[in-house]
Amino acid sequence: MQTSRRTFTAALASLTAAGALSACGQGSGGGKRLRLGFLPSWSDGLSMTHLLKTQLEKAGYQIKLMDLSEAGPLYAGLSQGAVDLFPSAWPDVTQKSYMDKYRTYIEDLGTYYDSAKLCWSVPDYSSMKSIEDIKSHASQIDNKIVGIEPGAGLTKVSQEDVIPAYDLGDMKFLTSSTTGMLAELKKAVDAKNEIVVTLWHPFWANTTFNMRDLKDPKGALGKGEGLHFLGREGFAQEYPEIAKWLGSIKMDEATYGSLEDLVVNTYGEGREDEAAIDWAKKHPQYDFKKS
Repeated sequence: MQTSRRTFTAALASLTAAGALSACGQGSGGGKRLRLGFLPSWSDGLSMTHLLKTQLEKAGYQIKLMDLSEAGPLYAGLSQGAVDLFPSAWPDVTQKSYMDKYRTYIEDLGTYYDSAKLCWSVPDYSSMKSIEDIKSHASQIDNKIVGIEPGAGLTKVSQEDVIPAYDLGDMKFLTSSTTGMLAELKKAVDAKNEIVVTLWHPFWANTTFNMRDLKDPKGALGKGEGLHFLGREGFAQEYPEIAKWLGSIKMDEATYGSLEDLVVNTYGEGREDEAAIDWAKKHPQYDFKKS
């Protein structure tokens, strides 16, 4: 996989210095350059980014990938024109604060999956059924809930809504990274220990670790939401064919799951493009056909 991955700060500085914030430069062979920003620790973004990348490259576009650790800088990058596309955004609930802040300068190009949701989850063998059960099981989970990145929308919802709603302020809410959370989860599952982690749908770990969502009777995690394609201001006007194609992409959980499984599990790190190409051969209805 030949790609350019840099931190947002470095990427933005480089783009600004080059005067490339409009993203309308021509590459060799006349192919236009597009910058796709994504969160690699979120497998929906990873999977959809490589599907878009391989399809657009096939049509002659030059694609630069910009991976970021948190959503805030990605929304800022879109609003400043330093990123052209965010292939799998959660602007309805999880990343709503960022969308509200920058929406004037961001274009919503469509929703490809409409059943996404946040959850607190346990392995299926757990005796806990509801978030209300956590306090009575505090000693079994070392008085901690394992979260993901500090700046993630799921973390914000967990800290500001879920923990107060269920009076869990005396418990430790750990934040580090999605990778760190998954490592803790694997360790607990291998030992058949109790653990509570913050998760979301769609995400491959739900199936791999046989996870079960805890009931949320107080609705603190919010309602379901859609996964969107977001573009910088002016994107649809500049790239009408791409905008039309993105707006036509719709997936159910099984279809999306087959893409994610190939990208994350079958092919794995470093072979994401191969996975996306393989998946597209079996799902030609998602091909980008440049007219």
